[in-house]
Amino acid sequence: RSVFCPAGRIGELSGPSCCRPRGCQSAYFQESPSNLTSSLGKDVKLLCSVLAFEEPPEISWLRDGAPLELADSNQVQVPLEDDEWMTTSVLSIPSVQLLDIGNYQCVAWVNGSEVFSEEAYLQLEGLPFFTEEPQDLEITANTPFNLSCWAHGPPEPVLVIWLQDSIPLHSLAEPLARTPSVLVLQGLNHSASFSCEAHNAKGVSTSRTAAVRVIPGRPRALSLVHRTDRTLEVAWEPGPSGAYALEVCTIQAVRSDEDLSTVSDRELYNQNLRVPAFHHTLAGLAPFTTYHVRVACRSKEGNSPWTHWVAMDTLEGVPAGAPESITAIQNGSCTIIQWRKPQGSINGIIRGYKLVCQSGDLPEVVVDVGLTNETVLTLNSTVRNLTVRVAAYTGAGDGPWSEAILVSSAVGLSTSTFSWHWWYVAIAVATAFAAAIFITVFVAQMRRKETRYGEAFEPSMEQGELVVHYRVRKSYSRRTTEATLNSLGISEELKEKLRDVMIDRHKVALGKTLGEGEFGSVMEGQLSQDGAALKVAVKTMKIAICTRSEMEDFLSEAVCMKDFDHPNVMKLIGVCLQNTESEGYPSPVVILPFMKHGDLHSFLLYSRLGESPVYLPTQTLVKFMTDIASGMEYLSSKNFIHRDLAARNCMLNESMTACVADFGLSKKIYNGDYYRQGRISKMPVKWIAIESLADRVYTIKSDVWSFGVTMWEIATRGQTPYPGVENSEIYDYLRQGNRLKQPIDCLDGLYELMLSCWTLNPRDRPSFEILHQQLEKILKALPPAKEPEEILYVNMDDRVAPGEAELGAVGGLGPEEGPAKESQSFKAVVTAAEVHQPQAMGRYVMCPTPLESSQLLAEPLSCAATEEGA
Repeated sequence: RSVFCPAGRIGELSGPSCCRPRGCQSAYFQESPSNLTSSLGKDVKLLCSVLAFEEPPEISWLRDGAPLELADSNQVQVPLEDDEWMTTSVLSIPSVQLLDIGNYQCVAWVNGSEVFSEEAYLQLEGLPFFTEEPQDLEITANTPFNLSCWAHGPPEPVLVIWLQDSIPLHSLAEPLARTPSVLVLQGLNHSASFSCEAHNAKGVSTSRTAAVRVIPGRPRALSLVHRTDRTLEVAWEPGPSGAYALEVCTIQAVRSDEDLSTVSDRELYNQNLRVPAFHHTLAGLAPFTTYHVRVACRSKEGNSPWTHWVAMDTLEGVPAGAPESITAIQNGSCTIIQWRKPQGSINGIIRGYKLVCQSGDLPEVVVDVGLTNETVLTLNSTVRNLTVRVAAYTGAGDGPWSEAILVSSAVGLSTSTFSWHWWYVAIAVATAFAAAIFITVFVAQMRRKETRYGEAFEPSMEQGELVVHYRVRKSYSRRTTEATLNSLGISEELKEKLRDVMIDRHKVALGKTLGEGEFGSVMEGQLSQDGAALKVAVKTMKIAICTRSEMEDFLSEAVCMKDFDHPNVMKLIGVCLQNTESEGYPSPVVILPFMKHGDLHSFLLYSRLGESPVYLPTQTLVKFMTDIASGMEYLSSKNFIHRDLAARNCMLNESMTACVADFGLSKKIYNGDYYRQGRISKMPVKWIAIESLADRVYTIKSDVWSFGVTMWEIATRGQTPYPGVENSEIYDYLRQGNRLKQPIDCLDGLYELMLSCWTLNPRDRPSFEILHQQLEKILKALPPAKEPEEILYVNMDDRVAPGEAELGAVGGLGPEEGPAKESQSFKAVVTAAEVHQPQAMGRYVMCPTPLESSQLLAEPLSCAATEEGA
């Protein structure tokens, strides 16, 4: 059988095989694609044809050996004889691009085998095209900058020349730069345009033209020149503007308590100023307020960048309103003048109040009564029709005076609260005689009660349980005189509020001393109420109350604390008043709940430094922080400043919940949002906020600082803050920007919260509400803690004498007692199993007496203010 051969010759079949010019093949290519050179964007076609025997073939295209999946090919099959087929395929490439360059080849599939054509190379060439062109820029005068240009062939090479304002920057004697090219300029003094030309063998292409504008530089040295309570005078230096003079500068200011990202035009101070004269006075501002100020300038070429916000404070102003609700309450020969703080803008910090008294045509008498909200006038009968006016004053001066109120007696100003007439003395003698008889009978009865108390608390051998054995101490009824509310000279309103706060001291029996320091002591006690016995902690505070005003302050705070109702705040049970041997007002005795597990600081110390340390997981530590933040959020909502928040002043109840305790230094905020400590006294400086160290002013935000230090104590499991830094060095250490370092195993989120508590500006510190929310989120994100296999207990056999009570109380030792007793405090730590099965001679209780730097937080005040620092 004859076949068609490429050479045009006829081959003869010989038996089952075929003898063809190219051997025994089922197909071969009669035409392969040819090499082709084209230009970018043109349409290109490639052709191949194959002769096949027995069946028609399928043709596919390859580029660089890889199949062209989406190739646009046209394939035609033509039968020649019974078993011969001619197949032609045309590959069309519209608008050829650089990616289309390569080796092309056809492959035919016949009877499961492949037959390949010869390869053809597709080459492109033409004018250069740009893949990167110079872009528009805004620069300041004489500032270095770069422009880049990148062009491609083929044909290569492609050479680049730069043009500024259409003038070539390249000298004809210099060789052209190869692409990519970067133009480096050291700066401009005026605006200009830049472009680049790309050259190859086919010709020249030109890039886009980039505009480089010279705008003014950022203004410098924005500073405060002068300030008043309503104005801020600022000045600045203009930035370089090149060949273009500055036309306008814009100054903006916003209050620091506004979110800078959401300030509206209504809230923003915005003023355009003709320049020169690079200074301006911002007027109409609020007194005693921090503003953030910034400046930008403009030339005809554009605006400069804004300066950074600079904080500036206006001075204090005088109060906008007069004191309100002025009343005159006459009590015998005394008239008590009371008032409330102004309700309008204070425009600063109230430094005190002034009282003006005038009777008829007599000259006015002006008296500075300090920060108190009342004063006492001693009256005589010589002058009538007394009028009184009150004004508050700040550091800037006196505010407006209130309207005059009429008092129906004359005035003579006196520092004494009472005027003792002869009949006062007679009543006092009679009262003292009756009291002596009553006390004699009462003491005899109390001696019998003391004996019964001692018997009632013996260990119960029948039940096999450990009970507290009270060693009866002196009761408050010995060597004291009756201190009734009537003898204190306090207001009737306050006496009515104290009905539910005051506790009869005869109902309190004392046990062992739990802790004693230079600020006071804490003892176990038994309180008899309504026929039931309640185990309590009795805290005596070494506070010298010198005036009736100080006594009223203390009792008013007790009224507030009696109403505290929060699971993380220790509730005050009541207050007793104990007469002292010296003359003066009685000293307060505070009755608090008995806290089984003692103070948090000692618990943390023993977990880390006991003979058998117990690891406290992060979940437990964060739970303590969350509890304290919750308690402080409650106190701050009541406008209560703690002033000595620390781990030693947080107690652990039976369920291991932390409670904020020890309000010996706490102050209810009555005037504004601050409290100024009136006397210099020993204070725990390592927990005190930096502004409180400087001027003895305390706010809720200074409590936030102390909370951050408390978090650090908890995270370090009881370490002393600022190790190696003396108390006298703390203020300078903080002013230099130093803060407590991140504990080794402390979460980053916790340390960020601590740092936010220690920001220099109190207004930038978070509120306790935010701190509580953030800590709850961190606690929820932690995996649940495993149940501990053992609980921290302390063997008390080596610490207490036989018969003394079990330990766990409110408060701690003074700073001088702790270190002396520390060597005796770290005793054996036993497991919970040992606690449930006590030996005959062993008693075990949860947590020790507070150690190391623990302090009772009663402020050690005396009638003569001391100058001793902490």
